[in-house]
Amino acid sequence: MGRGRVSGCQTGRVTAAPDATGSAHGPGAAVPEIVIPAGLLPSDGRFGCGPAKVRPEAVADLARRAVDYMGTSHRRAGVRSVVAELRRGVAELLRAPDGYEIVLGNGGATAFWDAASFGLIERRSHHLSLGEFSSKFTAVTRAAPHLQDPSVDESEPGARPPITAPPGADACCYPHNETSTGVVISPERPVTPADGASEVLMLVDATSAAGGLEFDPDATDAYYFAPQKALSSDGGLWIAMISPAAAERIERISASGRWAPAFLDLKAALDLSRKDQTYNTPALATLYLTAAQVGWMNGNGGLRWAAARSARSAEILYGWAEASEIAAPFVADPAHRSPLVGTIDFDPRLNADALAGVLRANGIVDTEGYRKLGRNQLRIGLFPAVEPSDVEALTACIDYAAERFM
Repeated sequence: MGRGRVSGCQTGRVTAAPDATGSAHGPGAAVPEIVIPAGLLPSDGRFGCGPAKVRPEAVADLARRAVDYMGTSHRRAGVRSVVAELRRGVAELLRAPDGYEIVLGNGGATAFWDAASFGLIERRSHHLSLGEFSSKFTAVTRAAPHLQDPSVDESEPGARPPITAPPGADACCYPHNETSTGVVISPERPVTPADGASEVLMLVDATSAAGGLEFDPDATDAYYFAPQKALSSDGGLWIAMISPAAAERIERISASGRWAPAFLDLKAALDLSRKDQTYNTPALATLYLTAAQVGWMNGNGGLRWAAARSARSAEILYGWAEASEIAAPFVADPAHRSPLVGTIDFDPRLNADALAGVLRANGIVDTEGYRKLGRNQLRIGLFPAVEPSDVEALTACIDYAAERFM
């Protein structure tokens, strides 16, 4: 995508429908007609937090391979070789410890929550709830009739609770990066509970973290994610790096006779992944684009290189916000700020949704704040595929538009 507007975008005055809450900073303000000079625009205007920017080179490569790859059987060598490439590449990218395996299945991370409730959590889970997505996994285990009620440590949006494993819990569940708020938590293993329960599996949701944040893989047992964010692909697929302890738990629960829907059967996913297959037909383009992004990252220096690239983008965005008179980082503690999802609050005099509308009209898309958080805020995807220079251009465009708002 060259400089200029995304095809199909138009400038002009647009009025969005009011939101259900009637919030003063929700949708509903008129979007003024502001044309940002072409020289200020980023080379690529995609800053979404999922689906996120897909590299055009990967799409072009898929198009070249489409005639002998798309529309072929996922049980045959052509697709299985891509699954094998993806599994090897993810293991290399995440620096999988000895004995860890890469497992995949259909349905995205949302489906993995359900699968984990059947195949990884034995009796009771403990959750850190710090935003929309971490709270959703909590709701899954709370509703599961075969599990005890989970324990939960909850924090206000923008903050995070400590990682703990209370007595009675056999799984500790939390996000590496909470996509809704832009809060990051580095995986670690808590001290063994006083009751001696040593088999506490660490289930880490890495959907907006995998491929963009360095971490200690030994501190995780199921590091799971969907590829529509840092891995620059489409959704509908889940990938998990699982430890020997997690594999043993999956095998043991399956052998116990606990029922699970076939689509969510982690034992089936484990067995088929070892054959470079999925239980049911996967989206072939998603597999291919994910493998291409993983290969791009590994070819440029791996996770350290990719994480440094996002960290540079975050330095640009947060540095601009801290120096700005109209903006400020939403996450107060710099140590808790995500280098992949930047959440920026704005002066009440500047309607952030209207600002996002101006940006969209100029080809800079998906900067809107997370809808359920309800703040006067923009949310910026800073994943490795995004050029740091484009983040710098974005801040210049925001300044240009804001000067004409106020």
